Amino acid sequence: MARPPLRRSRTDRVIGGVAGGLADYTGVDALLWRVGAIALTLAGGSGLIIYVLLWLLMPAAPAAPPGQPGVPDQARTGPRSPVPGVTVAALLIIAGIAVLLDQFTDVELGARGVLGIALLVVGVGLVVGALTGIGRGAKGGLIGLGLVLSVALAIASTVDVPSGGMGDRTWRPASAAAVQSDYENGAGDLLLDLRGVDLDDLDSPITTRIDSGIGDIEVIVPFSADVELDVVQGVGETDLFGDSVTSGFFPGRGTDEWSGDSDPEFEIMIHSGLGDVEVSRG
Repeated sequence: MARPPLRRSRTDRVIGGVAGGLADYTGVDALLWRVGAIALTLAGGSGLIIYVLLWLLMPAAPAAPPGQPGVPDQARTGPRSPVPGVTVAALLIIAGIAVLLDQFTDVELGARGVLGIALLVVGVGLVVGALTGIGRGAKGGLIGLGLVLSVALAIASTVDVPSGGMGDRTWRPASAAAVQSDYENGAGDLLLDLRGVDLDDLDSPITTRIDSGIGDIEVIVPFSADVELDVVQGVGETDLFGDSVTSGFFPGRGTDEWSGDSDPEFEIMIHSGLGDVEVSRG
């Protein structure tokens, strides 16, 4: 039986109809696709990237004629193979365990590790479906899922998505000792406000690194601080004290004690995957 075109659903939709369209195309329940997208988002933000990518690439299904409710593009008859559903369920369970290990133990899988495990599970499902041949749809849905995971893995390998938390994060250290050596966020805006750090008794520069997967980064330093910056940007704009450069030495302009002495009080390395980076004084 011919497979229906891959289109965003008009009748089964929560946001853009992507999960409903995948369900019509693969026969895997839309709820499982939605749960999978949420799981991948929690694993480091890749689920959001995949959803937006599919939203842009998948055309919308044609509208139903006036007065006629929308119906699926194809009537489904005959028994459907249980292999795709079992594979997706196993994928969600294993991905959930991987996320728990990543967040609450010393095991550091990150988005690439979780996606790699998910792709391995889908590959096992494809082998089982090919060997058993039980019912219909044993391979088609899993091939589509494997392609989506492959694209996500490629994006995660290109865009550095750290295994940090989700949501907007703000840090305001009140002393040099309180400045962490690393600040990480998987998805969401990140604000590091260093204006409360006392620079009077520094023996050496304060060194810190910021890693953000998806979201804007804003850093605020004291007026008087000399700053050495190095920014590695994936996709987004960079604004370092009003300049679009990505690295350099920026002398402070507060007191004579710190201004223009070519010895930085802050050395900051910023890695941004997707989002704008802004460093300013306040």
